[in-house]
Amino acid sequence: MNKARLVVQGFYQQESLDYTKVYALVARIEAIRLFLAYATYVGFKVYQLDVKSAFLYGKVHEEVYVTQPPGFEDPHNINKVYKLDKALYGLHQAPRAWYETLSKHLLSNGFDREQIDSTLFIRKAGGDILLVQVYVDDIIFGSTNKGMCREFEQVMKSKFEMSNMGELSFFLGLQFSQREDDIYLHQTKYVKDILSKYKMNDSSTYGTPIPVNHGLHRDKDGKDVDSRLYHGMIGSLMYLTASRPDIMFAVCLCSWFQSQPKESHMIAVKRIFRYLKGKPQLGLWYSKQQSFDFKAYTDSDYGGCNLDRKSTSGGCQFLGDRLVSWQCKKQSTVSVSSCEAEYNAAASSCSQITRFLSQVERLWLKLHWNSSIH
Repeated sequence: MNKARLVVQGFYQQESLDYTKVYALVARIEAIRLFLAYATYVGFKVYQLDVKSAFLYGKVHEEVYVTQPPGFEDPHNINKVYKLDKALYGLHQAPRAWYETLSKHLLSNGFDREQIDSTLFIRKAGGDILLVQVYVDDIIFGSTNKGMCREFEQVMKSKFEMSNMGELSFFLGLQFSQREDDIYLHQTKYVKDILSKYKMNDSSTYGTPIPVNHGLHRDKDGKDVDSRLYHGMIGSLMYLTASRPDIMFAVCLCSWFQSQPKESHMIAVKRIFRYLKGKPQLGLWYSKQQSFDFKAYTDSDYGGCNLDRKSTSGGCQFLGDRLVSWQCKKQSTVSVSSCEAEYNAAASSCSQITRFLSQVERLWLKLHWNSSIH
């Protein structure tokens, strides 16, 4: 449980002097759901690997020096510093250096990197495929041939110190239950944790996260509440929307009032928690079925925001019957008619569909050269 490692004080680094590009690519949550949807369609198990001390494998390209850590100074060279060859935890460029090291290792071992989602690596051997999705030092993978999975483990262990986590069960705060023909994605443990954190374990339950005619507005005359507590509750719920589209609209609505939260807004947020208490185990079920057709739906209200009379757009995307992506967002302009609000929602949905479908289609064509997606 206790780890000890040297961590540098990266806040002393100066941009353009000690580093230039520091961003590191990580998998989007939609990419994880797409990965699982395809795994259930093809019918293979998903496994997980964890890299130990991943950032220490990264190569530093810049010239970086660190002072001797307190308690470990060399008494004979007290005025000297260390020149880094590899990255250390705390460096701004450490995540990017690790990604470059990992991607070079995979590419040199016969993997292809997807152009749209650069955290997805694919390897084909005859009629079998191996998919690898990377999120910093957490790696999930699956193959139509179990031998390719074992070979991939050996490839990774030949360069990095790895922990084999077995079948995917817990990843990025998400829980997974894999059976022969389906995968269930949920956040039951996380729900119980946030209920305990905000002392909502003994509260009564609600059947819906928000009433139909909620009537939430700015409430200037309402009683002020602790804004930090309100922000924390909203942040906890936002992360929960990764597997709970049923609370998406309610959470987005309550997030509009974060600048000056009132008692009425806190009551609305606590209602979401009470709804979760009654249904903590809900999630997404991806079943094995023949259909992999892409379907998208969109809708909009009209002037539903009491703050500025803007409309709210909502949309969701399916692969077969597998829900893989959803959105809820206030429109950027005020619509003068319900027809205009619907058109704005459709336009926003089309931009989401274009981006998502291009990723799906490229993945499909790469894996199934003689097939097409409808």
